[in-house]
Amino acid sequence: MESSLSLPKNGAALDELNRELESLTLNGLLRWSLEQFGERIAHVTSFGPSGVVILDHVLRLQPDLRVITLDTQFLFDETYDLWGSVRRRYGIRLEVVRPDLSPEEQTRQYGPNLWEVDADLCCNVRKVKPLAKALAGLSAWYTGVRRDQSGTRAATPLLAWDARDELFKLNPLASWSRQRVWNYIHDHDVPYNRLHDEGFTSIGCTHCTRPAAGTDDERAGRWAGRQKTECGLHWATPMIGGVAA
Repeated sequence: MESSLSLPKNGAALDELNRELESLTLNGLLRWSLEQFGERIAHVTSFGPSGVVILDHVLRLQPDLRVITLDTQFLFDETYDLWGSVRRRYGIRLEVVRPDLSPEEQTRQYGPNLWEVDADLCCNVRKVKPLAKALAGLSAWYTGVRRDQSGTRAATPLLAWDARDELFKLNPLASWSRQRVWNYIHDHDVPYNRLHDEGFTSIGCTHCTRPAAGTDDERAGRWAGRQKTECGLHWATPMIGGVAA
């Protein structure tokens, strides 16, 4: 695929481009995206299974790629431990983005346990707004979203236009299965969050994450007992080429 291929933002043209991208291998897709966006693309990850697989691939192609993660300041100790393992394994400078409000300031402004009172607002304060700042100046970002993670992600494209943050979103493992991801992690000794060995399938903040083994829905352990399934980073706004229109 030619590196000069235009990047459309209208639905029909982007759908056509996605059909072409589907024919590429993972490395082929990553090479294409690096040629397209150069220094204007970053890997934004919470280091879930998909995120570490993308990281292991893309750093072989571009070792100085920007790697960004969000620290909500409510993460598990095991998550912070994984950051150290990733730094040691790949020798990268991890860009850690934190909310403007500390947990104490959030309590003073919104009251205690905001995640119980208004989980969407808590995610907006601690994830969505910090991400918007992190994406400033970029033209694209990689995510670990896959189609088999949940019903709400079943139509995930490889490439979408994010209308909220006005940049392209790439989901390189959209078509991969959970088993394929874990086979790669084990075969290549890729660092991963040890909470996955304890039944956690998707790991976020301590207050809103529970083990969810024995289900095909990887998101089942997030905001358990509520209708909420997404923090707002993905599919929160209309996206051309995404699951919303």
